Amino acid sequence: MTVTGREELFREISFIGYYFHWPEEQILKLPSLSRKKYCGEITRINRKINGEKNLFGL
Repeated sequence: MTVTGREELFREISFIGYYFHWPEEQILKLPSLSRKKYCGEITRINRKINGEKNLFGL
């Protein structure tokens, strides 16, 4: 299990919430690794579609 800093957690919640329209409570129930994987996949899709920069260093 990994511990996520508050700022990183806030960014992950904001990022996933923005793209998936999931409520904060639902995102917080995800394990840290799952949140990171969702952020990485969203970033990969965005890069493929329009070249957005990766916000999470993935």
